[in-house]
Amino acid sequence: MATTHSTRTARHTNVQKAALAVGAVFLLVGVLGFVPGITANYDQLQFAGHQSEAMLLGLFQVSVLHNIVHLLFGAAGIALSRSAAGSKSFLLYGGIIYLVLWVYGIMVDQESAGNFVPLNAFDNYLHLVLGVAMIALSVILTKGRSSRAR
Repeated sequence: MATTHSTRTARHTNVQKAALAVGAVFLLVGVLGFVPGITANYDQLQFAGHQSEAMLLGLFQVSVLHNIVHLLFGAAGIALSRSAAGSKSFLLYGGIIYLVLWVYGIMVDQESAGNFVPLNAFDNYLHLVLGVAMIALSVILTKGRSSRAR
């Protein structure tokens, strides 16, 4: 009986694996945003706002707030990956959040106070890709499974 229990807890669905991987990547990106060298212009990292000139991998404009959001998003993905339903929700609603961020990013003037995260063109394209990919993962990896499935 213990073998059945350990086998059952050791198996993870594909959607759980995807949520765990996505969460781990977000956590890693959040940490890397605080690493000089990986983040160019690290000495110009601001708490928030478009004045932050720090650039993760030299491409993505980041701030302390932006990095914290990545860390929290990553922690949420890892925590929600414990169940298939939580994993699906993380990927689906997280994907929707990233699509909303994409729309916000293309609509807000990058030099305005409204660009408080901050976001640049590379962030915007990445948010579009992330949003679509996360939603696709949530749908494809749970297709044909009931919402009560592990």
